[in-house]
Amino acid sequence: MRTKVVIAVSVAVLLFYFVFLGRLGVELAATGEWAGIALGVALLLLPLVGLWSVVRELQFGLATERLGRELAARGELPADDLTRTAAGRVDREAGAALWQRAKADVDAAPDDAGAWYRLALGYDAAGDRRRGRAAARHAVKLHRSRGRR
Repeated sequence: MRTKVVIAVSVAVLLFYFVFLGRLGVELAATGEWAGIALGVALLLLPLVGLWSVVRELQFGLATERLGRELAARGELPADDLTRTAAGRVDREAGAALWQRAKADVDAAPDDAGAWYRLALGYDAAGDRRRGRAAARHAVKLHRSRGRR
């Protein structure tokens, strides 16, 4: 629940920022000067790109959450019993072991969305968030394509 509150507050702040930039862009474009028009158009494009990015991230978050709930309901998620450091982070060796098991699952069933989701969890536990997000995106893509068949 805390994460959703943080996301909601962040989106609200971003929307305020986008409105502010948009208004400033309109004011600059209305000056009639070529520099003002150019800067105004640029300031109008920034909120559009930002809004597109926010919408994509929210869609990704909702899709991964939905897939995670589905997998949890079927008992297909690993137990969160990894050893942790005093700071609460997953121990590197435990994260690497989870990643290795998940990688073996993906190698055995490369078209299984659940295996890719577990690989994303393994990457995250091993500290590789970039690859974890890529694996999660692939899991969602596989899950969506399976639903269309």
